[in-house]
Amino acid sequence: MTENNTIVNQEAVAEKDGKIMFASDVVATIAGIAVTDVKGIFSMSGNVVEGFSEMFGKKNHAKGVKVELNDKTAAIDLNVIVEYGCRIHEVCKEAQKAVKDTVTTMTGLDVVAVNVFVQGINIPKTEEAAEETTQA
Repeated sequence: MTENNTIVNQEAVAEKDGKIMFASDVVATIAGIAVTDVKGIFSMSGNVVEGFSEMFGKKNHAKGVKVELNDKTAAIDLNVIVEYGCRIHEVCKEAQKAVKDTVTTMTGLDVVAVNVFVQGINIPKTEEAAEETTQA
């Protein structure tokens, strides 16, 4: 019974210290940086506004990342472009793991889902040129 009182007291102290809250942009930035380090991910796929800000030299690490936050949980959507020739399902699983591990480590949030949406495939320029030559 003493152990239960100790645990209750520790929780009460933690609540008196206040809350730690993260803006969704902070979590999105962490996720965006984590996913770009995954081999096979070419880039993130964003919307028109994100594209304009990059044209003016502003690097947006949260590009292509959507985050839904609750008190202690996060659900993350990633929109990615993968490299041609890679095993897409393996790259996506690695991206899920990297994002979940990094966000959990840095924020302490429980990442309940990392959804990966493959928006395109990057074909290297040399292969594009070879395809055009064979089609001509």
